[in-house]
Amino acid sequence: MSVDEASVTHGSTGAEEPGWDVDPDDESGVAMAATVGRQIKAWREAAGMRAGEFGAAIGCGEDLVYKVEGGRRIPRPEFLDRADEVLGAGGKIAMLKREMAEVRYPKKVRDLARMEARAVEVGVYASHGVHGLLQTEDHARALLEARQPAYSQGEVERGVAARMARHAVFDREPSPALSFVQEEASLRRPIGGVPALRSQLERLLEVGHLRNVSLQVMPLRCEAHPGMGGDIEVLKFGDGTAVGRSPGAFNGRPVSDPRQLRILELRYGMIRAQALTPRESLTFIEHVLGET
Repeated sequence: MSVDEASVTHGSTGAEEPGWDVDPDDESGVAMAATVGRQIKAWREAAGMRAGEFGAAIGCGEDLVYKVEGGRRIPRPEFLDRADEVLGAGGKIAMLKREMAEVRYPKKVRDLARMEARAVEVGVYASHGVHGLLQTEDHARALLEARQPAYSQGEVERGVAARMARHAVFDREPSPALSFVQEEASLRRPIGGVPALRSQLERLLEVGHLRNVSLQVMPLRCEAHPGMGGDIEVLKFGDGTAVGRSPGAFNGRPVSDPRQLRILELRYGMIRAQALTPRESLTFIEHVLGET
């Protein structure tokens, strides 16, 4: 598990070849892309179309067709929709979007999203930036565009899409209990510019008013607290198990041992106790928004 890390896989290309390269280390992604590619190729050949002719009909190059059919490229949804229409597949190709929807995101993000989707409780302390579950699209894009070595624009968009997909945790029924503690500094840094910061603050206020969400701010006036070693994230599941991670504990490894989890929970509990209350925090965010 990664604490708010929507990593992207290098090797993606930009708009000239829509889609994402398959990560060779992602076994499930490789297998799924290969299966989808074979199906598209079978439909194309059954229709009596050459790869170049098919590519022209759906608005892409012959090289991209071969990459998708060879399982080396994850096609975008619009590629599959157009292919279904051109090949007269009656929805059988378009329905492959469900399989590709998950594979399009990096494996680390998929694993994290799966755990967040199963969790009945999520506790997060974000020490430097706004946590991924709380980020707006503009905020996430600005962060990814600032990475070094620089990502391609395709990689940036893939990372943004992956992070936004994790927001589904807010729509779950029954709703999980979500608690966040954000450092004050993360509310003031204008990542992406002032308009993006305002949108981010408005998003925090929106989420902070949800009944299953507790959002707190750790004010800068707090001289020291147990989160000085970095982020903390603890996810608890319905079967009584849990997993947690913090770069400042256990060499940053995910842990599930109850004794180790108790240490993370102790630190997180003390952080929450020293932060502003949820009501005070929302008032504080409104004040920062008014100053922005």
